[in-house]
Amino acid sequence: MNESMPLWVAEERQALLAAIVDYSEDAIISKTLEGKITSWNHAAAALFGYHESEAVGQHISLIIPADRLHEESFIINEIRQGRKIQHFQTIRRAKSGQEISLSLAISPIKNSKGVVIGASKIARDISRQKEAAEKQGMLAAIVNNSDDAIVSKTLEGIITSWNNAAARMFGYTEAEALGRHISFIIPRERLDEEDYIIGEIKKGHSISHFETIRVTKNGDFIPISLTVSPILNEEKTIIGASKIARDISEKVAAHEELEQLYRQVKTLSDKKDEFIAMTTHELKTPITSLKGFLQLLQIHTGAEDKGRLFVERSIRQVEKLAMLINDLVDFSKLQAGKLGMHFESFDMKLLVEDCLELYATSSTHPFRLNCSGSLELQADRLRIEQVVDNLVSNAIKYSPEGGSIDITIDGRADAVEVKIKDEGIGIDDAVQHKLFSQFFRAVEPGYSIPGLGMGLYITKEIIERHGGSIAVESALGKGSVFSFLLPRQSSNQQYTASL
Repeated sequence: MNESMPLWVAEERQALLAAIVDYSEDAIISKTLEGKITSWNHAAAALFGYHESEAVGQHISLIIPADRLHEESFIINEIRQGRKIQHFQTIRRAKSGQEISLSLAISPIKNSKGVVIGASKIARDISRQKEAAEKQGMLAAIVNNSDDAIVSKTLEGIITSWNNAAARMFGYTEAEALGRHISFIIPRERLDEEDYIIGEIKKGHSISHFETIRVTKNGDFIPISLTVSPILNEEKTIIGASKIARDISEKVAAHEELEQLYRQVKTLSDKKDEFIAMTTHELKTPITSLKGFLQLLQIHTGAEDKGRLFVERSIRQVEKLAMLINDLVDFSKLQAGKLGMHFESFDMKLLVEDCLELYATSSTHPFRLNCSGSLELQADRLRIEQVVDNLVSNAIKYSPEGGSIDITIDGRADAVEVKIKDEGIGIDDAVQHKLFSQFFRAVEPGYSIPGLGMGLYITKEIIERHGGSIAVESALGKGSVFSFLLPRQSSNQQYTASL
């Protein structure tokens, strides 16, 4: 103490220093060179959980983890030599057992003769800073090791960060990019995009999957997908933007390749449709003429004439050929989306009876028709007749050994259901899911059944374009039941009529 200083001044100064120590936000502890605690302020009590009365007189090892006791020897040795220790980062343990990250500042305490008699420690809790630094380090590692280019910039467009992927993508090193305006990687004709992006960021809006073009150091143009987000400071004020850029060159190339392939396939499909249309048109005329000539020959051939049988067989073969050509025409129209629909009101029972009448003289299978309920509906009568004819024809073809064919028509509240049951060879469970596919035929070995495998596919398309559904139940050797359900008023009427 300065001997010339009045006592009251010295006391006032002492009181002031004590107040500063007691109300400091940092823990301030003093101890002897032997490590005995001699003072313990309020912040130390709050930080470590020990009251002053619990700490004063105890050895400082009270708050030192066992694996860090060697640090105390180092600290005391430095203090004995009159040296200060600044920003010594370590770990100490609270009364609860929790370990606390600290930054220590340690100074020697000297008596009036200048002899070191102890140490004063100021301990600052840096747990949050350390956690923040660890998180910052982790984020920095993620950013630097990302496969996407990650760039941050101010609202004026000045680049403030540039990760490794950005360097690889654009060809500029971090040193070359930092501090420059973002426009140096933007093609001149796309500079207005930056105004739009900054405008959205200033509003606090994020931008996702913004596909654009950027230019590299060597002048190459690369397609990228941008995701841009605002950067906010502690006061939640927008101060910049973070950009994540993903190179979508492969995606664009794949899309262009797919587009080219699509155009090629469409061209081939159009040529195929043209070929089918031309071929079927050219075939229909001679087949119609041939059938007419055969029918005339049939009329002028006597019932007992041996040649009549050959004429009738020829007519049946011509009819089969005409059926195959019609299937090809319908298939081509379906593929091109041009299978027209013309809706009208009709009675399903009358339609089925008209179809069965065609088989009355040519088929040996007995037909049984059962009807119930109102059977009026609106649909394309010719197309539904085509459906019934195809299913009845299949029932006959797939029942080569005979058996009855039962047709049930059930009028429901808002739909009409038709079931066609045969006693034929049946269909294996394993292939039933393929029945309505293009060109699939469920023909068992040993059976010669004609057809291209398009009938059921066309049938299903017609039913579904009416807003209906078709199903099958079958078992090998036990026959099959094909059923379809049509709404009385098709919800697809407007759509199908325009095809």
